[in-house]
Formats: sequence, C-alpha cells, structure tokens
Amino acid sequence: MTTNLSVNGSRLWDTLMVSAGIGTGPRGGLRRLTLTEPDRVMRDQLKAWAQEGGYPLTVDGLGNMVLRREGSEPDLPPVVIGSHLDTQWAGGRFDGILGVLAGLEVLRTLDDLGIATKRAIEVVNWTNEEGARFSPPMLCSLAWSGQATPDWVENRRDRDGIRFGDALDGIGYRGPEAVGGRSIDAYFELHIEQGPALDRAGVPVGIVTGGYPSCGMRIAVEGATAHTGPTPMGERHNALVGAAMVAVAVNDIGWAHADTDAKATAARLDLVPNLPGTLSEYAELFIDMRAPKLETLETMKASLRAALPDCAARSLTQISVAEEWGFGVFSFDDGLIGLLRETAKHLGVPTMDLRSQAGHDAYHVARVAPACMIFTPCRDGITHNEAEDIALEPTLPGVNVLLHAALARANR
Repeated sequence: MTTNLSVNGSRLWDTLMVSAGIGTGPRGGLRRLTLTEPDRVMRDQLKAWAQEGGYPLTVDGLGNMVLRREGSEPDLPPVVIGSHLDTQWAGGRFDGILGVLAGLEVLRTLDDLGIATKRAIEVVNWTNEEGARFSPPMLCSLAWSGQATPDWVENRRDRDGIRFGDALDGIGYRGPEAVGGRSIDAYFELHIEQGPALDRAGVPVGIVTGGYPSCGMRIAVEGATAHTGPTPMGERHNALVGAAMVAVAVNDIGWAHADTDAKATAARLDLVPNLPGTLSEYAELFIDMRAPKLETLETMKASLRAALPDCAARSLTQISVAEEWGFGVFSFDDGLIGLLRETAKHLGVPTMDLRSQAGHDAYHVARVAPACMIFTPCRDGITHNEAEDIALEPTLPGVNVLLHAALARANR
C-alpha cells in the first residue's frame, strides 16, 4: 500500500457542487425528494458521468443505479461503494450524496493512475434511502437484501396516495435488472457523520462499528367527523386530539430515557380531512425511537403501547399500531473494520470509533454481505437541514481511506 495515492479533491468538490445545483432548496440546501423531477435530473447527471468515464450503468426494477469499473477477473464478486442521492424536504448538500460521488471519484482516480484491480469496483445509488416521501426509509436496499419484496415496495404510497411504482415509472428509472440476488465481496459506505463528535474532536475519520437499535411506527387514530361548533365535548371523537396525546406520550418517553442517549420523536402527522370547522376522522402519526441498547428500546416500545389505551380513552378514539419497522441491531464486518483501521494508520489519519444513530443502506447490505462505513466530519453536526455543511480539507482523509481500502479489497 502506497501513501501517495490520493483522490482529486478539487474534482470531487466540483462534482458535489454540480449536485448542489439540482433541486436547490429555498435556503441553499437541497429539496430532492425521491422519484421527483429533481431526482430524475440528478440521476441523468450520474448517468452522464458514468458515460464520460466509460463505466457501464445498470438499473434494477426499483431504480437502484450501479456504475461498474471492470476488474481483470470479472466473474469474481465485486467490491461495492454506495449511498444515496435523494434528500429530505429541507435537506443538505452532502447527506448521502458525498458517499455516491466519493465512490465515483475513486473510479476516476484509479483510471487517472492506470491502476487495474482484480475485482470490479461498483458504485451504487440506492433509491429512497431517506424515506422522506415513501416510508420506511432505506426501502430499496431493504428489498435488495431480501427483507422485503419489490412488489411490497412498489405498492408503498406517499402522503398524496401516489404509488412508489407509478412514481418510478414517471421518472423513467425502472430498470430491467433483478433486485438483489447477486453476490458482492464487500460494501463500503462513506457518509457525513450527521453528528458533532468528529467536528468537535478535530478527528477526520470515524470508523462505524454498528448502529443504534431503532424502531419506526405508524400509529393509526380513528375518530369521526363532526362540526367544531355545536358538537358537545362529550361526543367528540377527534383523531387529531388522539394523535396529539400519543405525540406527547412519545416525547415523554424520550425524556424518560434521555440520560441513556435514547431518543423518541413524533415526526409526522397526517390528518383527514384536516379542515377548519371539522373534527378529523382519521390521523396517522409516524414516530421514531432509537437507543444505544436494544433492552432500552424494547422498554420504550412497551411504554408507548401501554400509553395508547389511555390516549384513546381520553380522546374518545380508537388507536392502534398500524405498522412497525426497525433497523440497527447488528455490527459491521470485523474484517472490514480492521481493514479501515489498518488503512487509516498506514496513511497517518487519526480515527475515532463511532456508532451511527441514523439509518443507512449499509445496515441492510450487512445482512447479506460484509459491510462497513466511514464517517467524515459535518460542521457543528447540523444535518437534515439546509444549513448542513462540510469543508473539503477534513473530508479528504476519509475519502482517501475509502480509496485505499476499496483498492486493497478489490485486489485480494
């Protein structure tokens, strides 16, 4: 392993800034929700970069895009680098995007230097990692890893009732390739930390050992429409009130376990009919719980379920858990973590071990293949916000660790 092999930082930054101009939000970040027109334009740009570099592009039936730099032994399982290009409604310019475009830069750097690899190296853009439009998040890596079917994903609906499959067809990115079912040698995902630890410590690289056990729920509240004026208080079945009581209960549970670094969030509320003068007959509340220990998470979930009957009785509604999902209960591959540590040490790059409190596609890939993650600093830990920012200088060490580690793995 040589230490003078380095990516082209200015080219990487220029590539990031091209992305930053596609779906720009009102405050300078990005609003590039999955399967929308800005997402299509960004996909077209990635496709153009693939063509410029001579990297064959394949797209599967859920829109996952894969660029491939061929190896000298093409039948060997490839090394894969990936993340996502979709963003939150008020998202930053680097969340996920850095991981995809850093992967592209790895391919370009190897081409610049004429370095061949035994295994192919691929770069993947996963569809709908954020879950901002279609829940749950990481939908398509979930299906790729065999934990859900493509049909189930295609029938997910956004808040306007649009099917995932119809939205995918609408942007023209339904591909012919099968979803999953193929062997890969290793998966690397580089991502901004989405937290302040690296930035505060002045450490450029986080080696992610695993995730926080996490749970998402869709809570259904059933009431009845009625006039807000003449309807007596004792005859009101206001779904909004029931959902609000659940939201407060969720927040209280988060505070009850805050000393363990656990969090509980009422994140989204949808109402029908959601009109002045009328009580809502139906509400859906999306909640999120995360904790460093699975036992804590299970206690939090039990506390919420125990609170639902009281919320229902007080609001004169019916409340149930309509859907539940989870992720984060795993550890990344020990061999790949060791490779990242060894690579960083060889390059003289300081590192910090971290566990991710956010969800990533790497979580699902880790179910079926060796996987690992690299974190790079995020200024002040601000993320899922248009003010999210990074600087190139503290980012490059992580990208170079990715380059060297992926190259080593591809030649083993």
